[in-house]
Amino acid sequence: MTACAEIAGYSENPYGGGQELMDEFYAGYNFVSFPGGNTGTQMGGWWRKEINSVADLKGVKMRIGGLGGAVFSELGVIPQQIAAGDIYLALEKGTIDAAEWIGPYDDEKLGFYKVAKNYYGPGWWEPGTCLQFFVNKKEWDKLPKEYQAAFKVAAAEANVTMLAEYDHKNPIALAKLLQQGVKLRTFPKEILEGSFKAAQQIFADESAKNPSFKKLYDSYTKYGKTQRAWFSVAEVPLDNFMQSHRG
Repeated sequence: MTACAEIAGYSENPYGGGQELMDEFYAGYNFVSFPGGNTGTQMGGWWRKEINSVADLKGVKMRIGGLGGAVFSELGVIPQQIAAGDIYLALEKGTIDAAEWIGPYDDEKLGFYKVAKNYYGPGWWEPGTCLQFFVNKKEWDKLPKEYQAAFKVAAAEANVTMLAEYDHKNPIALAKLLQQGVKLRTFPKEILEGSFKAAQQIFADESAKNPSFKKLYDSYTKYGKTQRAWFSVAEVPLDNFMQSHRG
């Protein structure tokens, strides 16, 4: 999980210094990286039954991986690794109880709503999933400067365009899903708080044993505080007000 808006900027425009830290880290693996797409905040998945508390998560078999799976497992969920093409059948047969994928636009195409009507959000483990282009550093260094510049511009365009596309397509797909009887639900605060607490412990444990992670995470959290302080002044109040008047 990477919140690109907070940690990623190009070396020529170091908004927070995140890209420089990523370049430093990836140099050890001989490649360079460039943000090249974002889905925005994803959904929390499709659940066969409604969940109202942390207790309801005990023993739930859920198709989820990565950080989300690690955190949910601390709350009693049993993470399952299942390929995209097999998720529908597993949900239909009851082999799994829940599954997360991406969001309305992608989820609708896989038909999960036909076998699991409870659609939860937000996908707190993927608040801004960032796709990246990776290039072998030795080969990158061989490219003429103008080719490097062209690649950076193309990646930046892909990054912005993909997010705009998801912002456009997701509400259209969600409306269609609701017409199919999907029950749109929000994770109870108890579950969000429990997940947050478990995540903080995982981050602390990883920081204690992984200096590279600690360096990146400390920078991320410090910069995030600055951004949230600003967003709380204008963005959040305006959004909350406008949401209260949505038609």
